[in-house]
Amino acid sequence: MKKLLSTLLPAALISLGLTSVSQAEDRFANVEVKAQQVAGSIYMLVGSGGNIGVSAGSDGLLMIDDQYAPLAQKIAKTLSELSDKSPNYIINTHYHGDHTGSNAFFKENKGTTIFAHENVRLRLASGKDVNSASLPVVTYQDGIKFHLNSETIHVFHLAEGHTDGDSVVWFEQSDVMHTGDLFFNGMFPYIDLGAGGSVKGYIQSVDTLLDKINSNTKVIPGHGALGNKADLQKFVGMIKETYAFVQAKKVAGMSEEQVLKDGLESKWDNWAWAFINEERWIKTLYQ
Repeated sequence: MKKLLSTLLPAALISLGLTSVSQAEDRFANVEVKAQQVAGSIYMLVGSGGNIGVSAGSDGLLMIDDQYAPLAQKIAKTLSELSDKSPNYIINTHYHGDHTGSNAFFKENKGTTIFAHENVRLRLASGKDVNSASLPVVTYQDGIKFHLNSETIHVFHLAEGHTDGDSVVWFEQSDVMHTGDLFFNGMFPYIDLGAGGSVKGYIQSVDTLLDKINSNTKVIPGHGALGNKADLQKFVGMIKETYAFVQAKKVAGMSEEQVLKDGLESKWDNWAWAFINEERWIKTLYQ
């Protein structure tokens, strides 16, 4: 599973040297997009990239994120098994391509309206050779609320966490929360320090989420298996402990190279994966 997750984030595309559309399409040729029912009309779609959240009901379809562009038609096919309606709305939890890659497909082919925090549109618009159809049409600063499929759907912004444009989505009646990349279930997270993310901000954002949920809340992570409050507590506990561990060494005068040589405690070995291994996680914590 963790080897498969090496395909999840945009930087992985660079590391694999994928320089053409045909190569990308080959890479995703064998990916299956599967739906898992979470609660009532709420589903989680797993393929390659960020987990997709879906509300499918009599009022139509709402999606949270949409993975990579080459998977758009596979995503649409899986959605068709949940509803005979096209997606009305997409909410982007942040700007990374494994969460926004299929924006243009759904906007151009399905008439879907895309929502996101203002910084998501700004970062997408600043990309090279950007397709304007991929840009969110409706943006917000603090959040927005949807009333759809007998759900009150709360979308709210948390600053300086994974990026500077993070949104979290909570389905009030079903008590399901989609965290975007503020939760990597059982894995070291990717914190985009170059796009407004920070370790301290990430911890603060996750603590804010924990205050909003209870033991019954089902939590759709940005990456990894469906979780709950206990999983999220374990996750942020890991971040706090490893951050304190690395910072203590830094304060003691150890260089990044020395900390890397010593490594983390062995109990964190299973949290490493192909994209965020121990070395990269230590570098994030040290910076």
